[in-house]
Amino acid sequence: MIEKLPLSEKRIIDCLKTHYGIEVTRLAFLALGADMHASVYKAQTHNKASYFVKLKHGDHHDISATIIELLRDAGIGQIIPIVKTIGGQKAQHIDGFTLTVFPFIDGQDGFSRNLTNDQWHSLGKVMRQIHEINVPIEVQTKMRQESYSPKWRQVVQSLYPLIESEPSGDIISVKLLTFMKKHMAAIHRLVERAQQLAQMVQDQSSQFVLCHSDLHGGNILIDQNDTIYIVDWDDPILAPKERDLMFIGGGVANVWNKPHEKELFYKGYGKTEVNMTLLAYYRHERIVEDIAIYSQQLLLTMAGGQDRMNWYEQFISQFDPEGVVEIAFKTDEELTI
Repeated sequence: MIEKLPLSEKRIIDCLKTHYGIEVTRLAFLALGADMHASVYKAQTHNKASYFVKLKHGDHHDISATIIELLRDAGIGQIIPIVKTIGGQKAQHIDGFTLTVFPFIDGQDGFSRNLTNDQWHSLGKVMRQIHEINVPIEVQTKMRQESYSPKWRQVVQSLYPLIESEPSGDIISVKLLTFMKKHMAAIHRLVERAQQLAQMVQDQSSQFVLCHSDLHGGNILIDQNDTIYIVDWDDPILAPKERDLMFIGGGVANVWNKPHEKELFYKGYGKTEVNMTLLAYYRHERIVEDIAIYSQQLLLTMAGGQDRMNWYEQFISQFDPEGVVEIAFKTDEELTI
């Protein structure tokens, strides 16, 4: 399960009543996502209306709400609108947390349900619209911009001595260290090649567009009418379009790795030139980042409780056949063909 953030349900219910005029009859915690700094809930009311409530640490998450509003104003219906406060605010700060509210949409995500041909086409079409959005300068200044930072590569490199030492810690730490030692050659290859590719793409001139930055199946919601929604806009970035396109055929969570899915997506996206060097870079870098984050969570702290086994299983699944590691290496190998 995913553990809750330390804010009482009563405090959340009171906030919804005071700031949103929403009188909650039941608040249910939802064990969704992999973000340790967020908790999500389903809030139900007397009139049977339901809301999706997201709680995040800190009070600097307004860019997400701004981007959602920008996309909605552009007529993109596959973005779930934000429910504003009584005072017209897109989010509410409460006791060191930020609370955001959306209409609740029953459905399944793209990890648990395959997209139909029409849905793949629709996803391609809407991503083209998003990548062509004109982001106002005042919004751009508040957004992350791609810098091809070595941050996560350096984190993984700093863990090499620990991985090469005798495994110690709780049972999950020992299992992870043993697994990483067994796959050390692949980890070295991922880090070193990500560094080489970063140098290569930095020398290229690429147009930066609005990117979701985490466009995997888990962030695609399919409702009961088969409409798709792109959710979790917490970390948008201005970057080359390949920042999003790398997920199509990328195999995150061992889905979205079938050739026909990619073909259907690009039929919807339309004619475009995909920079394969950028695609290879992003696929390597994404895995390096996940290795760094999971390793920090599992090796440098005992926190996480029951989540620790889930994190371990997510880590090792990256190395499964047709998983992200295999696909990243194949993408890179195709550069020289």
